[in-house]
Amino acid sequence: MVKGLRRYGLLTLAVFVIAVGDYFFLFPNQFCFGGVAGLSTIVARVTPLTASEFASAANLILLLAAFVFVGREFAMTTAFASVLLSALLMVFEGLVPLAGPLTDQPMLEFILAVSLPSAGSALLFHLGASSGGTDIPAMILKKYAHLQNIGVALFWIDLVMVGIAALVFDLRTILYSAVGLAVKTFLIDDIIGSITMCKSVMVVCGDAGPVCDYITRALGRSATVSSAKGAYTGAEQSIVFTTLTRRQAKQLRLYIRQNALPAFITMSSTVDVFGRGFASV
Repeated sequence: MVKGLRRYGLLTLAVFVIAVGDYFFLFPNQFCFGGVAGLSTIVARVTPLTASEFASAANLILLLAAFVFVGREFAMTTAFASVLLSALLMVFEGLVPLAGPLTDQPMLEFILAVSLPSAGSALLFHLGASSGGTDIPAMILKKYAHLQNIGVALFWIDLVMVGIAALVFDLRTILYSAVGLAVKTFLIDDIIGSITMCKSVMVVCGDAGPVCDYITRALGRSATVSSAKGAYTGAEQSIVFTTLTRRQAKQLRLYIRQNALPAFITMSSTVDVFGRGFASV
């Protein structure tokens, strides 16, 4: 129950960040980084529909594809995020109608238009959801084309949208959009990598008992112990190998320091961790 509430709380936060980036910075500047948000700026330019109205309709249609091709769980969380995003955009449109950009600083707004939706989308992907729109075709492409990074799939889907935008907007907007698409592609994968980053830990010590006991009982993880011999002293040593979250790695280091255990520790960052207690293989 608590885990579910936490997950949907994070989903809500991610969608809110995307909505702020889209409505206040993407739409007014007519940037097109791809996706339904980018396509919405094009449609709003050439039709009587507003960007929010088109985004709402397109997201609902694409949700059907998610149910069919990606799976029920992904589709359900994506439906929640998509409906919430559409609702937030309409609320912003009603409460804070915009006639143009918020400021006269296009570069600042460009940075926010890229970073906010990218951060929100990365969090959604990490939670096994998306904001709908072309995130859904990207997930389908990633699944059936066996692509490792969602950013690559998004790039190819969104590149089509930028190409369409080239027929509608001026050169300045197209250049911003092209750069924004490239930055967005790498930013999403980098943020996901930062969220999922773990620590591979190696502890060299004389007695592995206290270290292993803390890892298994206090941290709820496991470890592998190997015997070794010191090159300088020739003394018998134990090497403990384990993989922990960043928070758990800090706890282990603090435990060893506070208890003055004679140990040598190395930690390295790793992103792709699969197995019990981590991501599925």
